Amino acid sequence: MGSSARKKREKKKDFQKQKLKVGKAKPKAENHTDTSFRSQAIVLNQQLDVNAPSQSSIFLHQISLLASRSDTQRRDALASLTSYVTSSLPTSSLPISTSSLLSSVCPLMLDGSAGVRSQLLKLFGALPQEDIRDHVTKALPYLRAAMTHLSRDIRLSSLEFVSYMIKVAGSELISCPGGWHQTLECFTTVLGWRSTDASKWSSTKASFSGDPRSTARIMQVLAEFLQAGLVGDEQSASGPHPLLAHFPLWEVETLLVPGKSSAYAYLNLFGLQAEDETQMLDDQQDRLRDFAQNFEGHILVGIDAARKEGGELGRAAGLLLKILERARRS
Repeated sequence: MGSSARKKREKKKDFQKQKLKVGKAKPKAENHTDTSFRSQAIVLNQQLDVNAPSQSSIFLHQISLLASRSDTQRRDALASLTSYVTSSLPTSSLPISTSSLLSSVCPLMLDGSAGVRSQLLKLFGALPQEDIRDHVTKALPYLRAAMTHLSRDIRLSSLEFVSYMIKVAGSELISCPGGWHQTLECFTTVLGWRSTDASKWSSTKASFSGDPRSTARIMQVLAEFLQAGLVGDEQSASGPHPLLAHFPLWEVETLLVPGKSSAYAYLNLFGLQAEDETQMLDDQQDRLRDFAQNFEGHILVGIDAARKEGGELGRAAGLLLKILERARRS
């Protein structure tokens, strides 16, 4: 009797659910192995590659990224190029010529990203000034396009590029084909001084209407441009006369071998007759004559109207007027 009852209880155990106590861990199996320990290891993020790309290949790759659709990639590519130029020059040369480099980066003056344009200006600052002077003609079309661009931000950024070019390569900028006349046309167009009735000018008619500070900045850069083209390097009033300072060697530079290439290209001896807008005005008197015939009247009327505005515009107009007075005396 007792054995049969025990057998019944054992059979019931197969169909009964085991009750587990809350908070008590499940018992481990008899063949359980503890694998919670960790051994020390050395992890290499990247294996050494004997076929790693050279610095020249990386430079060319960054050049190709300048055409990327991502503004972040374009900005980072310019930053990489700037670092390479800063670390390489002048001890070693670039993988490509400066002419090819400028042909790739100058279109970014019209880039819609402010970060890209700002980084491009840093790249220009890292390049040797001699190379900038030799290739001003490559940057000039993009400078003028940026000055008259539909985007307000691009027009504002273009002033920094123009100001930098004037400081680094002012004489080359104003003497290259179209560098004087066409750039002045851009300045007067942006300021709204191209109309025949410039006497009714106000800051609202300028390219940066409602922003007198930006309009004043245009006038300041215009003053720098006129200073480079009409005045140049003035002799100190307290110093001796140039003829007395170099006596008895007078105008020796006219007898020396020119220090720049195509020194007489402005004479256009063997080329087609150029239009007035695209002529090389290498002589200061030629630029002064072109300015008097085409721009002086409109600019003087615009200066008078800007002085009546007062404030920053009035101060910038006063600076322009001083530059023009120096040009008349020179």
